[in-house]
Amino acid sequence: MVMDGERLGGEDGGEAVEEENARDESVSPDEADVLQEIVAVIESAAQLGDYRRTQRKECYSLVRRLKLLLPLVEEIRDHDEPISETGIKALWNVKKATSLAKKLLKICNEGSKIYLALESEAVKVKFQKVYERLTRALDALPYDQLGISDEVNEQMQLMIMQLRRAKRRTDTQDIELAMDLMVVFSKNEDRNLDSAIFERLAKKLDLHAPEDLKNETLAVRKLVKERGGPTTESIQQIIDLLNKFKQTVGVEVTNILEEPTMPYKMLEKLPSLVIPHEFLCPITLEIMTDPVIVASGQTYERESIQKWLDSNHRTCPKTRQTLAHLSLAPNYALKNLIIQWCEKNNFQLPKKHVVLESDNSDPEQREEIQSLIEVLSFSQLEEQRKAVIKLRMLSKENPENRVLIAESSGIPPLVHLLSYPDSKIQEHAVTALLNLSIDEANKKSIANEGAIPAIIDILCKGTTEARENSAACLFSLSMVDENKITVGLSNGIPPLVELLQNGTIRGKKDAATALFNLSLNQMNKDRAIEAGIVPPLLQLLKDRHLEMVDEALSILLLLVSHPTGRQEIGQLSFIKTLVEFIKDGTPKNKECATSVLLELGSSNSNFLLTALQFGVYEHLAEIARSGTRRAQRKAASVQQLMRKYEQIP
Repeated sequence: MVMDGERLGGEDGGEAVEEENARDESVSPDEADVLQEIVAVIESAAQLGDYRRTQRKECYSLVRRLKLLLPLVEEIRDHDEPISETGIKALWNVKKATSLAKKLLKICNEGSKIYLALESEAVKVKFQKVYERLTRALDALPYDQLGISDEVNEQMQLMIMQLRRAKRRTDTQDIELAMDLMVVFSKNEDRNLDSAIFERLAKKLDLHAPEDLKNETLAVRKLVKERGGPTTESIQQIIDLLNKFKQTVGVEVTNILEEPTMPYKMLEKLPSLVIPHEFLCPITLEIMTDPVIVASGQTYERESIQKWLDSNHRTCPKTRQTLAHLSLAPNYALKNLIIQWCEKNNFQLPKKHVVLESDNSDPEQREEIQSLIEVLSFSQLEEQRKAVIKLRMLSKENPENRVLIAESSGIPPLVHLLSYPDSKIQEHAVTALLNLSIDEANKKSIANEGAIPAIIDILCKGTTEARENSAACLFSLSMVDENKITVGLSNGIPPLVELLQNGTIRGKKDAATALFNLSLNQMNKDRAIEAGIVPPLLQLLKDRHLEMVDEALSILLLLVSHPTGRQEIGQLSFIKTLVEFIKDGTPKNKECATSVLLELGSSNSNFLLTALQFGVYEHLAEIARSGTRRAQRKAASVQQLMRKYEQIP
């Protein structure tokens, strides 16, 4: 299971490795034993299979390299000459290194997905320790004494070279995920951080199915138990985000700390009794007492699917396809089969409160919405204005109204009004679409109607409020990856940069949020830099009263991964500003500023030399002692780079 960064990030991998070493030293250094144990460790590691998405690429790469050791072992086994004590000791070091690799692979196979995402930088350090340990062990093998062929010897030397290169590789996807998590945990205004962004994160972390969430709950509970309770900010963040994922999927949220050994209420049944799979609700994995059929043809427990629909979902949880309607039809045939099976097997169904069937949508509300939509298309200007204002308010009230407006074909006329020659109608229309875009399915519908170019036009020419809400709408729509591309190709980034530079405080915040999300796309980084995003970001660092330093540094962190971005950002005055934040900023400021300096310094040592001239080293030392955990790691990495380039004693 996952342990904290200090325990896993020591010189040899922490306490677990010390224990491994102590055990190994008590074993008789027999040639057959060590070779057999190396093979056993590699085969065991290869069987772990599925890994957490945030470390999956690294894990499969490590397993592939471990398997390359098997031909080496086979040649040693076939060697007729006895192996010297030095050779056997070197082989035991290989075994210890592979055991350390297996322990890390097991963490990435069983650990909390949210924890491994939040601590991706610390896990990356652990992989580097494993690479270093394997490199040392393989480098020290006496290949000539072991009878290794030239072919396998060359393969091992190539592997050692690859391991050294792997220590310096970075993963862009991890950075993107870290930025998404930063948005979620930001304390800034989050009017559009509705279910959409959490659904996207859940998809990235493979936490969008009830079974995934049950397993994650077990992993988080074990993590909390190992830490002695939710005593740290990161643990509480993990619990909060897990609960948000449960709400998004429609799974009941319960107190992790007060739950019994199993995370959800389980069925009381005989140990030998296996419930037919088709009797289990796909959401709760419990036997159904009131099965109903949804538009996709799938069957669910009524209470569970109703919670899903009440949470503003319009998709089938199992197939993920959009539901043509939200009606629920009782599955009497399946219910009778369940009852017969229970009677035959003396199985008692769990008792549940009877829920009266009801249509969630108010007929009068539906009729009113349909009437308002008709007015948008066929009435006079003043009536249209009143209708769009009313739809704007209704779309803000609740998720049900957002679904009803979309179901009543309200999106096409609202998109059409974006081009209407009346600034107030444009303002109300774009705000209504902003509200509607909170619903995940509506994001695609709005974009498919061709709304993005018209929204960008309002962003350029509309009223102040219309421009701000257009920026917020682009942010919401860009949660869908293909919409990021559409906004970029539709020349939407330059007006966002202009709003960032000259807008009101609210306008600047809306523009910054949209630009951050859009800049996760590589091509949009080019467009943002060409549009002149760097000067207004640097200005935000100077205007601290706007309280947008973290937003500016977060966008700059994305841009410094781009060559042109580094060239524009890495000026003398900017390095000085970074050092000032590293010295006197808030804990979050220090963390972001140190991250940017690390990214700059990783590509060009001159940036580090400049920072040293401004006295950054003592401030980094302070952060390494007392900063946030992530800031401590970043500061230590910068210090390590400085030593590597021999720019400090």
